[in-house]
Amino acid sequence: MTTATARPSDRRISPVFLGIVAVAAVTGWATWTGFAEQPGLAVFLFVTAAWVVSLCLHEYAHARTALHSGDISVGAKGYLTLNPVKYTHALLSIVLPVLFVIMGGIGLPGGAVFIERGRIKGRWRHSLISAAGPLTNVLFAVVCTAPFWLDALDGVPRDFRLALAFLALLQVTAAILNFLPVPGLDGYGVIEPWLSYHVRRQVEPLAPFGLLIVFALLWIPALNGVFFDAVDALLRSLGIGDVDTYCGFELYRFWQTDPLCTPGG
Repeated sequence: MTTATARPSDRRISPVFLGIVAVAAVTGWATWTGFAEQPGLAVFLFVTAAWVVSLCLHEYAHARTALHSGDISVGAKGYLTLNPVKYTHALLSIVLPVLFVIMGGIGLPGGAVFIERGRIKGRWRHSLISAAGPLTNVLFAVVCTAPFWLDALDGVPRDFRLALAFLALLQVTAAILNFLPVPGLDGYGVIEPWLSYHVRRQVEPLAPFGLLIVFALLWIPALNGVFFDAVDALLRSLGIGDVDTYCGFELYRFWQTDPLCTPGG
């Protein structure tokens, strides 16, 4: 086990994270006001920065919950600084999720921070640590969809509304995928402490391939249709229509345009 003495710098918010938040704020303002000469570029930067912020908070939630559950090593590892480059799997946690957003408009679950589970006692604590990350995505989804289900869209500019709809889609897909009880994903981490030792040993070799298995299954048209039908139904219940999410994605990919999504199109 790692032993470390807590230092103030272990919990100081990283300038890298603050910089990402600043990008999200400035480009969100530019999207709202129409200040940007290229609104699609502003939406791209706003959604990408906001998505990275949610990924950082997802990993932070895991680490913070682990800290309060007994793993005091997370501070020395830099997990409490919200710095994306400090996480164990920066490629899985940040780079790949952003690439999947660009390529397919889907919220990819990131790689979890490394928690020293041996320091933590009690099955409920282990489950809560795993659930903390995707619950952050749920909270983000609630915030992004609030203007829709509160019927508070009067005065909200079109581009900003579409950006929020697409960002909500990313958060909903990330939460659903993360909560799947598949080895390697947070959903399995929630139920793992309650499984027998024999079952855990049997499925342990699948953990590195869990995410690949999920996306292989989503590649099957029938399963892909069921998954996105469920996502669309959930978003519609929150007041976000298919056109909003589709045009939000098209606006995000500013290098291509669909006449359906242009004003007056």
